[in-house]
Amino acid sequence: MEEAFARAVDDGLKLTKRLVLPDGGHLPPPRPPQGMDRDDPAAAHSAWLHHLLPAGPMAYAVVVDPGSVDSPDVPSYQPHVYGRLDPPALIPLQMREADLRVDCAAAGCATAEVSLRVRWWLHCVTRSRACPCRIVLPMGHQGSILGAEVTVGKKSYNTHVIDTEDNSAVKISMPESGGLLKQEWFSLTIPQVGGGEDIFATIRWSQKLLYHNGRFTVEVPFRFPPFVNPLPKVFMKKEKIQLTVNTGVSKEVILQGTSHPLKEKGRQGEKLSFLHEAAVENWSTKDFTFTFTVYSGDLSGGVLVQPSTLRDYDDRDMFCLFLLPGNNANRKVFRKAVVYVVDTSASMQGKPLDSVKNAMSIALSNLIEGDVFNIIAFNDELRSFSSCLEQVNDRTIENAIEWMNINFVARGGTDIVHPLSEAMNLLSNSHDALPQIYLVTDGSVDDERNICHTMKTQLMNRGSKSPRISTFGLGSYCNHYFLRMLASIGKGHYAAAFDTGSIEVRMAQWFQKASSTIVSNISIDGIKHIQDFEVDSEYIPDISAKYPLCVSGRYHGKLPETLIAKGQLADMSEISIELKVQHVKDIPLDKVLAKQQMDLLTAKAWLLENKELERKVVKLSIQNSLPSEYTRMVLLQTSLDKIDPAQQAKNKPTKKSSQDERSAMPLRGMTLGFGDVAATRENLTEGFGDIKAPEKFEIFEKAVGCCSRAADCFCCMCFIKACGKLNDQCVIVFTQACAAIACLGCFECCSELCCGGPN
Repeated sequence: MEEAFARAVDDGLKLTKRLVLPDGGHLPPPRPPQGMDRDDPAAAHSAWLHHLLPAGPMAYAVVVDPGSVDSPDVPSYQPHVYGRLDPPALIPLQMREADLRVDCAAAGCATAEVSLRVRWWLHCVTRSRACPCRIVLPMGHQGSILGAEVTVGKKSYNTHVIDTEDNSAVKISMPESGGLLKQEWFSLTIPQVGGGEDIFATIRWSQKLLYHNGRFTVEVPFRFPPFVNPLPKVFMKKEKIQLTVNTGVSKEVILQGTSHPLKEKGRQGEKLSFLHEAAVENWSTKDFTFTFTVYSGDLSGGVLVQPSTLRDYDDRDMFCLFLLPGNNANRKVFRKAVVYVVDTSASMQGKPLDSVKNAMSIALSNLIEGDVFNIIAFNDELRSFSSCLEQVNDRTIENAIEWMNINFVARGGTDIVHPLSEAMNLLSNSHDALPQIYLVTDGSVDDERNICHTMKTQLMNRGSKSPRISTFGLGSYCNHYFLRMLASIGKGHYAAAFDTGSIEVRMAQWFQKASSTIVSNISIDGIKHIQDFEVDSEYIPDISAKYPLCVSGRYHGKLPETLIAKGQLADMSEISIELKVQHVKDIPLDKVLAKQQMDLLTAKAWLLENKELERKVVKLSIQNSLPSEYTRMVLLQTSLDKIDPAQQAKNKPTKKSSQDERSAMPLRGMTLGFGDVAATRENLTEGFGDIKAPEKFEIFEKAVGCCSRAADCFCCMCFIKACGKLNDQCVIVFTQACAAIACLGCFECCSELCCGGPN
């Protein structure tokens, strides 16, 4: 998908050579990225295509008719171009205005809500023509779209979340108009935009903060190529970035660095605000990043509380309990007894399995002396590296990597229950270490609910020393809600990669987070007398040194001023952490935690097949404009009766048409689904967005046998040359024979028509 997208942009940039500037000149050609290897044409072309992928919010003119490409104000009078482009070319539009706002809710929430207001200009289509325009938004880490509003001329477009079972909400009368091109790439297609028109867009999304060595970092894609810069003498470009940080705790916030020059505008309690505003010659060429620390020398935490609202799906109050790992280097990580359970079915062939092997090799190298491990590769059958857990040393790690290179071969189907049971048996005697299972799969199976119930029973029977189960989903064919629920039951961590290029990075982060446990068996004291105190996850996970712990839930009544979190350290001693309860007003917990709550509720609804939980997900989805498995996001088109130019500049139309005049366009790929068992059985590889199905001619070539190869001999150049060497008499004989056969065929046909058949 990425390569096809980049090629379309490359074709679009070639078409821009037709454009003429007001002074009669032409647009400068796009510059190749620095560091491109010109001695290797293939590598240079690949680097150029990668350079054309969006690294910030972009808009493109979707050009099918190349004859429509011209400057809207200064016609070029170039020769007309005939024909149509298939696939269409994508011409990047020039950007006139960008206003970025980032609201960070730090501490345990570690979430940022981002709002972008931007204005593009359709500079590449003559005013007498129109074309569709596609907006592409790369979102940050674990980004989720919250909504988009676009105004073009006398039409307005707004995203809206509707219940899939409510057919009366809106009428779907138009084709699909965008969605997720790939995970964390949101796209909208505006059907028709006139040449020279402005596109006003406001897009909102949420994303997770990165956390490393006690530092929180928000990273927003905000890089723009030079060819989206309007002429500096004609248009003034104004760049504005607003940032607020609300830690929710009364601890010192230490600023560590920022990508853009920010000025501190104010401090109010735990809330800090910053601003960057300037007229710039060129748009930003680097992502917006901001890094800070919340001072915490050791384990600390708190509880944030927010009362329920009238529109809430639950009448109980909401809480967010968070625990920060701190910067205490003396905290020891638990010794580990690890079993890696890796899917090697036929659908993993190629780059997915190679990436998993690379990530596994790094994970094995990060094990330390005192840890024990084993590896299980499974498809229809299972193969183990050893019959027992092996001690970590240089020799066993080297042997394990060599074993993976031999046994990690993509073939067969997918059977998850037997390797999980084998892993549980291997960890039955790991008394001196924290038992852990890492499950990696790209498939979905029929008995997933039974697996969850069975694992839950076995884990409960083993008590506090039960194995932690962490899960990693590859592609879109596996049931990510099954994997999320299994990780929740096993007090582990869930992660996923949806394209092959991100597998190694995501798996490395997942391994680090799951293998760095510093406190286990967390429990909360002081809640015995609280009514209906419920945690969203099945159990409270262990505390990792690599990421804060955040647990949300609901309760009735009044919480005490402090709660106590108790847990077990690596040396088997107990620790108590005092959690101060704070009633927050500046942090909208219902919105900050909506995505996390919705995913956990969906996993529970799937496991229990509970309609009541499904309705809760629907209410939560519609309330927060987040698409879910039981709702869908559509793009509503509204005609504006009248627009005030002053209001149009602010993207606020004065009057809208009635509900009946609206038309809705569905957005595709906004949800994950509950896996595809049929695709898993057939070992399809298209679950990764960047792996294409074999072309038809490739499938045909594999299907044909020796007969087709023999027939090919009569169509090849050798046969043509042989015919050229025949003398005239032979050619006449062959011609007469063919004519005779044709006459016999005609005679048989006539006899059937005129005489009623051969009899």
